[in-house]
Amino acid sequence: MKVYLILHLLGVVLFLGNIITAAFWKVRADLKGDLAVIHSSAKNVMLADYFFTIPGLVLIIVTGNLMAVKAGFPMSGFNWITVSQTLFILSGLIWGALLIPLQRSMIRHSAKAIETGVLPKAYKKASLYWAIFGTVATLLPVFVLYMMIYKPYS
Repeated sequence: MKVYLILHLLGVVLFLGNIITAAFWKVRADLKGDLAVIHSSAKNVMLADYFFTIPGLVLIIVTGNLMAVKAGFPMSGFNWITVSQTLFILSGLIWGALLIPLQRSMIRHSAKAIETGVLPKAYKKASLYWAIFGTVATLLPVFVLYMMIYKPYS
């Protein structure tokens, strides 16, 4: 059980750590205004998702479910586990349906900006939507972290 807990916490650190720090560096790049840095940041946000967010997510889901079953927590009904799983799914839907396409759009538009020397309005629009929906997709797992620690609705 301790190995699962260590792997679970590693997953949480990878997942939350990446989504928070990636947003920080992307926003800093946008504020700096250097087109090459903006493009590099946009590409690296996507790359970091593959290297950190997805493995962290897999660790969280697998080890969390294993520990819950082993501890005898109910996996149905209204409780902190099912609420957490619902919020995780909602965050994942936002990520898959909105954030990934927005990230791809930012990569395309920032690459074009390097060629033209001007950051297009389409990049700024995608970046704004990415910030809005990314904040929601980040706050949901932060609330799940709270529930993991305090286990309300038990």
